[in-house]
This record gives sequence, C-alpha cells and structure tokens, in this order.
Amino acid sequence: MIAAEFGCTSCCTYVLPATDYNAAHFMALATKRLRLCAQILKEYGINLGLEFVGPHHLRTAWENPFIWEMQDTLDWIDAIGESNVGLLLDSYHWYTIGGTIEDLLALRPEQITHVHLNDAKDVPVEEVLDNDRLIPGEGVIDLAGFLRALHQIGYKGSVAQEILTKEPLTESAKALAEKSGKAYAKVYAAADLQ
Repeated sequence: MIAAEFGCTSCCTYVLPATDYNAAHFMALATKRLRLCAQILKEYGINLGLEFVGPHHLRTAWENPFIWEMQDTLDWIDAIGESNVGLLLDSYHWYTIGGTIEDLLALRPEQITHVHLNDAKDVPVEEVLDNDRLIPGEGVIDLAGFLRALHQIGYKGSVAQEILTKEPLTESAKALAEKSGKAYAKVYAAADLQ
C-alpha cells in the first residue's frame, strides 16, 4: 500500500448521523465493511479512525437516525472487533453532542486514532452547522479544556485543524498557514501546553 510506504499510520472516515436505509440493516452492512477495511489496513500497520458527526441539522437530514454520540461510536468500534480501529475525535462534533471534559478523561489514548481541532460560533448548539466552523480560539468551544484532557490521558497523536466553511477561503496558502499557526499557539497557550 502506497500510504504505508510514505509512513502513513492512520486512515479516517466519518459516519453520518442518519441514513435513508433501515438503520439496523445499515449497521450490519457497515460493520462488516469496516471490519474488512480495518483488516486490510492492519496488514500495512495503518489504523482506522471513525468520526461521529454531531450537528443537529444532520441528524434529521435523512430518514432514520444512526450514530452521532461518542459512546455509541466506541460501542460500534468494539463490535467491529479490530484492534486498529479507534475514534477520529473532532472538537466540533464533541461540542455539538454536549460532550464533557469527563467524557474525554474516560478515554484511553489508544482509543483515539486522530484529532480534529476547530471552533464554533456563539449560537445555540442546536443551530451550529457542520460547514460553518471557526479557526480554533475564535469561538465558544472549550478548546483549552479539550486539549488539557487529551494531554492528561496521554494522547500523543496528531491534532489537525479542520475548518469547514460555507464559502471557499480566498486568502493565500501562506496567509492561511500563518493564521493556523497563530490559532494553534493561542489555544495551546490557553491550555498551558506550549
């Protein structure tokens, strides 16, 4: 696998919180498919991260509710039954499900494959849109607490910014990289983790 040749150790995907399929049937099919994906990836030393998606507007975008909670995703990972499957933990989704610092502290670092860091506007959580995110430190998510909790449990993996917006960003790559760097510095300083 080419990714393994480049030293890639993780592969991630998201799980939408609703489906037009019968949810039980969809769960059975998806479990088998993800188990097979995990088994193939394991042969190359790659972990699979599953991202639960929390925004309320997506929970009703399709006919049948599916998974949008962290604990439900962890239970599903257990059912998949492969040691290289974990969470893609996104601060935005954690916020939209009403996640707590205690929820994060209950995790083991090996349960987390990858982390996304982003922020939310100051609107009721039920109105937070998936594609309307802010740069870390510009919104209302307790990112300092989020990062401290990950540090406390011993998570040492990647923490990547994922900023989804309604309109394409127009700033240069250099300007966006500088903004990203300042955002990291701000939230890590607030978490006292420089």
